[in-house]
Amino acid sequence: MTSAAHLPAREVDQSKVRKAAVAGLIGTTLELYDFVIYGTASALVFSKLFFPNISPTAALLASFTTFAVGFLFRPLGGIFFSHFGDRLGRKWILVVTLLLMGGATLVIGLLPTFEQVGILAPILLCVCRAAQGFGAGAEQSGGATLLTETASPGTRGKLASLIMVGAAAGTALGALVWIAAQSLAPNDMLTWGWRLVFLSSIFVTIAALIIRRKLDESPVFEEIKQARTEPPAPLREVARNGKANVLRVILMNFGVSTQSYSIQVFMASYLITVVGTDPKFIPQVLLIGALCGGVAAVGFGTLSDKIGRRRVVSIITGALVLFPAPAFMLLTTGSPVAIMLVIIVGFMLACQGVVGVHMSYFPEIFGSRYRYAGVTLGREFSSIIGGGVAPMICAGLLGIFSNSWIPVAIYMSLTMLVSFIATRLSPETLNRDLTDPEDARPGTTGITAANPATANATVAEHAK
Repeated sequence: MTSAAHLPAREVDQSKVRKAAVAGLIGTTLELYDFVIYGTASALVFSKLFFPNISPTAALLASFTTFAVGFLFRPLGGIFFSHFGDRLGRKWILVVTLLLMGGATLVIGLLPTFEQVGILAPILLCVCRAAQGFGAGAEQSGGATLLTETASPGTRGKLASLIMVGAAAGTALGALVWIAAQSLAPNDMLTWGWRLVFLSSIFVTIAALIIRRKLDESPVFEEIKQARTEPPAPLREVARNGKANVLRVILMNFGVSTQSYSIQVFMASYLITVVGTDPKFIPQVLLIGALCGGVAAVGFGTLSDKIGRRRVVSIITGALVLFPAPAFMLLTTGSPVAIMLVIIVGFMLACQGVVGVHMSYFPEIFGSRYRYAGVTLGREFSSIIGGGVAPMICAGLLGIFSNSWIPVAIYMSLTMLVSFIATRLSPETLNRDLTDPEDARPGTTGITAANPATANATVAEHAK
């Protein structure tokens, strides 16, 4: 691999960095806003509105199944959009995905319920959820790739982690909207209040669109584009040369995705149906957890710029292997303080913290020929086997084992163990040269420094 220490430093335009940071942040804000309002609706109202003629447990499972549908379509959207993102650029793909996500969320707020049109209602809900997933498939990956390529070495971890500050902001906004909606009378909530929650996404969509239209293309992509001698074929390239690292990203993200969505979606329904927590308390907890998670994302991202991506991710995933059992022990006490503690720690580690480091780690793993496609395929296929089905699997385990949390905790820990092992077997990528067409490989490093002697010392430190 070509070391960046032997290359002339690329001059970084700080105004472009700021615009890329804001654009990535606002897009992820919309994605997570859509996710949170849908996930919360799945736990609170969708079982009554779209699946009213089956048992409560079956209705909850059906509601979480529509949630999973979106994840099934994420890789398809990722394949489609990342192909053009590596060929045409990051900017306009991010505008299109934004409109698709926001438009689908808006339409959900206009859907008829089961009482109005029967079985057509859940079918239409699934179609909208599929459109959401198709648009979201390349959203975070595109934002992470753009921001990582725009930032200067030594700051990529910190700046790319701002993507997860957007995620925290989206979660917080979604929680605030649900807090407002729950102040309505129960009948008003089920007739028109829930619709306002989804229709409100239009404001986030418009704000994000205005910002993204003014976005500059990634300077790394512009350099790569000028150096091309033939049209790129990112999907063919990643199939030919990038399968190992796509699989690596899938496994690294598998447990993280599982725990993240279990905490954000399943635990809400568990607290309501098993612990007996007041439903109005759930959005308040999610709000505080998201705010703490956003701070943690930047903190861990900054730390990864100093001690390395693999080391920080290993520490967090190792802690998360042990997290589920004590978390459920605290949740079952029903204590508001204990519940708050579990959700805050879950957000700081699984939902935002480790993913904040992934935002720079994953783009650095792939070479310049198919970076967008590689990151997207790895993250989105892991979301199918991880977060997309996690709430459904957790709810199913709960039903099979008579509301025992033990099988759920084992499931969450085992999936995270996979991610921990995959991370330990992955290369360190801190500040590698992003114009290098080759993927990072275990046993190599991309550490940069002011001179080769310093670089060699830093390499030795991070190889430990």
